[in-house]
Amino acid sequence: MDFSGKVAIVTGAGAGGIGEGIATGLAEAGAKVVVADINEKAGQAAVDKLKAAGHDAIFLTVDIASPESAQALADKAAAHYGRIDFLVNNAALFGGMAQAGFLDIDWAVLKRHFDINILGGLCVTRAVVPYMEKVGGGAIVNTSSTASWMGGGHYGVAKLAVNGIVISLSRELGPKNIRINAIAPGMTETPAMRSNVPEQWIQGGLAQLAIKRFGTPQDHANAVKFLLSDEASFITGHILAVDGGSLPRP
Repeated sequence: MDFSGKVAIVTGAGAGGIGEGIATGLAEAGAKVVVADINEKAGQAAVDKLKAAGHDAIFLTVDIASPESAQALADKAAAHYGRIDFLVNNAALFGGMAQAGFLDIDWAVLKRHFDINILGGLCVTRAVVPYMEKVGGGAIVNTSSTASWMGGGHYGVAKLAVNGIVISLSRELGPKNIRINAIAPGMTETPAMRSNVPEQWIQGGLAQLAIKRFGTPQDHANAVKFLLSDEASFITGHILAVDGGSLPRP
C-alpha cells in the first residue's frame, strides 16, 4: 500500500503502544504523519524516531475531549501539510485507568473516562471532516476493543459506544466520500497492558487465543493500513477484530 502524498493524523501516538505502531506503519507506507498526543514529551519522542528513520512527521498536542483543542489540531495539521486524508482515533484512557464497577467508581472519573473514550474520537472527527471534504474525501479508523463485546465495565461500555458511533457516522460520512471503520484489538503486548492487566488475567487470556501469542502494534498497524487504503474502498461502518481469535463470532 502506497500512501505517498497522503497526510494522516494519529491520536494517542506517543505512548509507545498501538498508536505509535500505527503512526510508524503509515509513515513506512509513505504518509506524512501528524503524531497527536496530550503528552508532549512522549509525542515528540515518537516524532524523533520517525524523523530518524527518514519519515516526514510532526508533533501536535491535543486533548481529544476538548472541541477547541481538537479544532486547533485539525487547523494546524492542515496549515502545515496543506491537506488531511486520514484520521486514526486511537487516543483513549486505558493504562492506569480506574479499576472499579459502575456502582463504586467516582462520578467525576467516570465522566472524564467517557468524555475521552466515547466522545474524544467524535470530537476530533468533527474537526477533521471539513478538511477531508476539501480534498474530495478521506478515511477514518477508530480504535475500539474486544472488551466492547465482553461486558468489560466502563472501559468495555465506552468501546461499545465507539462501535455504535462508527456505524452511525458511516451513514453520515458516506455521501461525503469519507469512510469510517474501527479495529478492535485483543490482548496486545504494550506497556499499557502490562501496567493495567493482572498477570493471571494475561496468562488466562493467552490460553484462550486461537493464535497462541499476544498481538503487536504492527498487527494493528497492518489492519489500519488496509482499512484506510483503496483496497477497502467498499468497506465502511465495520468493526474489525484483530484479536488472535479470542472472540470467534459468526
